[in-house]
Amino acid sequence: MKKTFSDEDLIKNLSLYYLNRHLKKKPIERYHRTIDESPLHDREKYRKKSEILLLNSFMHHFPEVKFEDLTCESPDFIAKLNDKKIGIELTEVINHLEMKKVESTLNKMFRQAEILLEQEDTTKYRGVYFLEFHPNIKFDNLEVQQENIISIYKSIKKNKAVGCVKSVRKSFHRRNVFITHEYSMNLFDELCSEKILELIEKKNEKFPYYDTSVDECWLVIVSDMNSIASRYTFIQDKEHLKEVKSPFHKIFHLENLCGNITSIK
Repeated sequence: MKKTFSDEDLIKNLSLYYLNRHLKKKPIERYHRTIDESPLHDREKYRKKSEILLLNSFMHHFPEVKFEDLTCESPDFIAKLNDKKIGIELTEVINHLEMKKVESTLNKMFRQAEILLEQEDTTKYRGVYFLEFHPNIKFDNLEVQQENIISIYKSIKKNKAVGCVKSVRKSFHRRNVFITHEYSMNLFDELCSEKILELIEKKNEKFPYYDTSVDECWLVIVSDMNSIASRYTFIQDKEHLKEVKSPFHKIFHLENLCGNITSIK
């Protein structure tokens, strides 16, 4: 079994799925092609493409925005809006730090199971598979992870839960095999406003180093609702966000599932 993971393997599977089904497909594909044609290292290309995917909901709220520089660093993107040159700094707020490492390990196991299924018969198994796991699932070492990969592989092949897998649900996809964690919303899963304020403070410190040629610089804080480490149900003590002080001209909090946006400044 292949044991190495390329940058492409590690890209979030749901990002690819949503690209085909739900995103503003034409601009996203065009932006991805532009990034691919740039001289950036492959690692940076995938990072930039992941970032622009997170901004899809932002583009629905600001359809007039046209991205002009997708490969700059400080800020992350430069766009044009109403004859103004706008710098856009993007950052993701992690709501569950303890889940970040777990999610990374799960994504690696998902990709290995996808490779096994596609090598066997892509046509037969193509689709998006949402898996729920037993709460006692372990990732202690590579041997245990390999056992989990086989359980995932068998669960999809047999269309029933095997081993560490508690349930499996399939959705249509016309091209490839994608595996992800079953989405479940906790009604009491709050995102503390302090986490958002801490992020803003960190970005404030870097503001003097951003491109000074822009007319305005915006900070967009994203909760990636396709990520178990980033999702939330509501923002706790949301009124505290009104107290923010920052040199950024505008600050937004965005969630990329329903596209809800909060103007912080």
